[in-house]
Amino acid sequence: MIPERYAPMTYGLFRIVFGLLFFLFGLQKTVGILGGPLARPFLSMMGMAGIIETVCGFLIMVGLFTKPAAFLASGEMAVAYFYIHMRLMGLAPLVNMGERATLFCFAFLYICTRGAGIWSVDGAMSSKR
Repeated sequence: MIPERYAPMTYGLFRIVFGLLFFLFGLQKTVGILGGPLARPFLSMMGMAGIIETVCGFLIMVGLFTKPAAFLASGEMAVAYFYIHMRLMGLAPLVNMGERATLFCFAFLYICTRGAGIWSVDGAMSSKR
C-alpha cells in the first residue's frame, strides 16, 4: 500500500499523464503525426475534436486553467462516447470501442473536481499570491 503522504505526487502524475495522452491524441487529429491520418479540416467534427484535445490536453498537462479545461475535455469525451461509439454499436464500451472515451471522460471529470494539484502553473500562480 502506498502511504498517504505520496497522494499529491501520485495525483500530479495522474494529471500530467492523462493530459499528455489527450494532447497526443489531439495532435494525431490536427497535425496527422504519431500514426494518425492526414490532418482533417478544422471545421469538421473530427477537426474540432482535435483542437479541443490538443488545447485542453496541453492545459491539463501543464496545469493551467485546469478545471475549465478538464470540464471541456470530459464533455467532449462524453459526446464522443454517446454520439460516435454508442450510436454505432450499442451501449457496452468494450463492444463499441468506447473504453478510451469512457476512461478519459471520468478521469477528466475527477481532475475538474480536484483541480491542478502540485507541479502545475495554477498551483505556482496561487502560491505567489
